[in-house]
Amino acid sequence: GKGQQDLWLALHPNTREKPQYYDAILNGVEIFKMNGSDGNLAGPNPIPGPQVTADPSRVLRPSTSQSKSRTAIVAGVVSGAVVLGLVLGLCVMVAYRRRKAGEYQPASDATSGWLPLSLYGNSHSGGSGKTNTTGSYASSLPSNLCRHFSFAEIKAATKNFDESRVLGVGGFGKVYRGEIDGGTTKVAIKRGNPMSEQGVHEFQTEIEMLSKLRHRHLVSLIGYCEENCEMILVYDYMAHGTMREHLYKTQNSPLPWKQRLEICIGAARGLHYLHTGAKHTIIHRDVKTTNILLDEKWVAKVSDFGLSKTGPTLDHTHVSTVVKGSFGYLDPEYFRRQQLTDKSDVYSFGVVLFEALCARPALNPTLAKEQVSLAEWAPYCYKKGMLDQIVDPHLKGKITPECFKKFAETAMKCVLDQGIERPSMGDVLWNLEFALQLQESAEESGKGICSEMDMGNVSDSRSSGIDMSIGGRSLASEDSDGLTPSAVFSQIMNPKGR
Repeated sequence: GKGQQDLWLALHPNTREKPQYYDAILNGVEIFKMNGSDGNLAGPNPIPGPQVTADPSRVLRPSTSQSKSRTAIVAGVVSGAVVLGLVLGLCVMVAYRRRKAGEYQPASDATSGWLPLSLYGNSHSGGSGKTNTTGSYASSLPSNLCRHFSFAEIKAATKNFDESRVLGVGGFGKVYRGEIDGGTTKVAIKRGNPMSEQGVHEFQTEIEMLSKLRHRHLVSLIGYCEENCEMILVYDYMAHGTMREHLYKTQNSPLPWKQRLEICIGAARGLHYLHTGAKHTIIHRDVKTTNILLDEKWVAKVSDFGLSKTGPTLDHTHVSTVVKGSFGYLDPEYFRRQQLTDKSDVYSFGVVLFEALCARPALNPTLAKEQVSLAEWAPYCYKKGMLDQIVDPHLKGKITPECFKKFAETAMKCVLDQGIERPSMGDVLWNLEFALQLQESAEESGKGICSEMDMGNVSDSRSSGIDMSIGGRSLASEDSDGLTPSAVFSQIMNPKGR
């Protein structure tokens, strides 16, 4: 037979089909010997035909128009995918924000709904935009929560904003005395400045706050007016004005110690309710003696919620926010870190306690440098054992040593520099109630009130038999004569709204 014969395999494009590509890559090939007609595979190898070489010039290249068309299609598909992704992302973000807002949305029932306080940042910055935002928001409130007054009613109630009816002036605006319902109901009317951006926030926040919260020691909002670019709030009338008006720089008679203590307790109840009684923690942020009002029965009510903010949730320890408040009462830790907690209110309330005890402003620039800030001077005197030297002279001989020690220690703990070391408002309230009980017990027994208070060792709580623990809430005392907390402290454990 014939010897071995080389077999050549040539690959080339089919020029009749006009392929797009001329070059090709061969991954593998198998060649089988074809059998003869009789089925015998032992036949000779077939003789290969002549090799045909393709002419590259005859191979068609893709046209420029086809290439551009394909590029346009690809670009269109990619652009469409990007736009679709952005739209979907925007929809997801809007849905998420609405869901988050819904979690804070109050129920229509005033007894079950609480403060959402999602107002900061919702106002427009333009002049007319402010009014529209405020008006649309206020008008959306259920009518059963607060009353809507016309501007004509407000003018009639204040005798056309008679200056002789001005009760006070604050950052939000003037407060007027007024009468509504034919002169049968006295009210306080706060008229805001519509050109103030902060005023818009305060107006919205205060409506949101006070229309949802009801408590004996929180000032009550009767209604509002939003006509003619006005921002007007109508409150219950507080016959005895502010707490500060009865402490210093006033013609009013100085308050007796027991009454000051009861006012502090009332304010503490209001703050404790804000921190724990509502659905979400509410931080007042502007606790001071001018924001503690007194009604005709001398019941203390916390007011001015324009700077209030919802506190942190369970999975957060603080709220990061721009520092706001009043100098002299501002929590130094909050000022340094811009992290707001309910302990910031505790610090401010500690300054209020020292004001009640010493009858002097939180800041007095006319004094020596070390005495200007009461929040710094009072603790210094406390540590030096000379706190009694800066007590209001009208209180000399009127405070029992046990009550004085308990009150001073409570105020001291409130103004500690580190918020984590300060007591909660519940602990502050408990200790103030205990201090009042010590005072009343000593007055009833006719003992313990010295003509000259000897408080040289007030800073050392171990020097007396009284357990000064704030966190532990112990009533153990050798001098308490078996006092029981059940009646006095019942409202602390169950801070219901009224």
